Amino acid sequence: MPADSALPPAPDIVRSAYGTLVVTDLAEARHFWVDLVGFVVTEEDSSALYLRGYDELTHHNLIVRAGPVAAAGALGFRVRSDSDLARAEAYYAALGCRTQRLPAATVRGLGEVVRVEDPLGFLVEFFASAAHPERLQQRYDLRRGAEVARLDHFNISVPDVPKAQAYYAGLGFGLSETIEDEQTVYAAWMYRKQTVHDVAFTGGGGPRLHHLGFFAHEAHSVLRMCDILGSLSLESHIERGPGRHGVSNAFYVYLRDPDGHRMEVYTSDYYTGDPDHPVLRWSVHDPRRRDFWANPVVPSWYSDASVVLDLDEAVRPVTELAQTAEVTVGADGFTAPSPAPPE
Repeated sequence: MPADSALPPAPDIVRSAYGTLVVTDLAEARHFWVDLVGFVVTEEDSSALYLRGYDELTHHNLIVRAGPVAAAGALGFRVRSDSDLARAEAYYAALGCRTQRLPAATVRGLGEVVRVEDPLGFLVEFFASAAHPERLQQRYDLRRGAEVARLDHFNISVPDVPKAQAYYAGLGFGLSETIEDEQTVYAAWMYRKQTVHDVAFTGGGGPRLHHLGFFAHEAHSVLRMCDILGSLSLESHIERGPGRHGVSNAFYVYLRDPDGHRMEVYTSDYYTGDPDHPVLRWSVHDPRRRDFWANPVVPSWYSDASVVLDLDEAVRPVTELAQTAEVTVGADGFTAPSPAPPE
């Protein structure tokens, strides 16, 4: 990767905006994402669903489309203006990455899009303009499921966390929290909007999408989602939680869709907009980092993630972890810490 001084200006990224999931049964996926979790359908056809949360004022937060293999498609970032699309093309060309400029409406509901295979192997899309559907923030009568408000972040599995952190720092992302020790950074959380993260890195085989994180306004939405699944005998969709993370302070639950794609419903993170925002560095030996309180972490949370597609719609090969695995160092998270003996 060229030194930052040799690169043209990076695009001005506003926020993470949408994720794309390829599913093998669109009807089954619709039942999960719409009927159970409660996403709003902005548009749909026989091959794809364009979904959003109740706070979202652009066309979609999530594209679910049919395909032969379950995989993650493009991760969408909104940029500040149309000029940032040209910046994206120049920036990624200087990095030696493949790019495509897509005409308006190629991605439904969006203006022109620049699609990129980024240096980490992920398919990323940048857009500056989007259609604005009906405002639904106060349509409480329509809310269902987890009452998801908006997409908040992407969590991606990468074989080299410091490399991923350096790449996103070059795009102007701030650093909010890490898991580390004296030798290694095992995970990192980075942001453009003024919350804990727009993207986070989980050390593991990659490129793979670990999960899409969706924000809900209140903790009861997380619990309500669990109650709905339990009442329908669908509790097997709950992979981990509910609980509270140490990192980000999020109150959360992780769900798996019928194809195994992972989503997080969460609330309660914090403001990161001060220019001198201090990084919170968690020790890998601190058992509270992954769960401030909750049941122990399940092994699948570390091992499973969605493969990703390239510009040609082929599944990208997975490179195994190049650094020490977090679960092999310090507190593994699989067992609850023993209570302190009475004095």
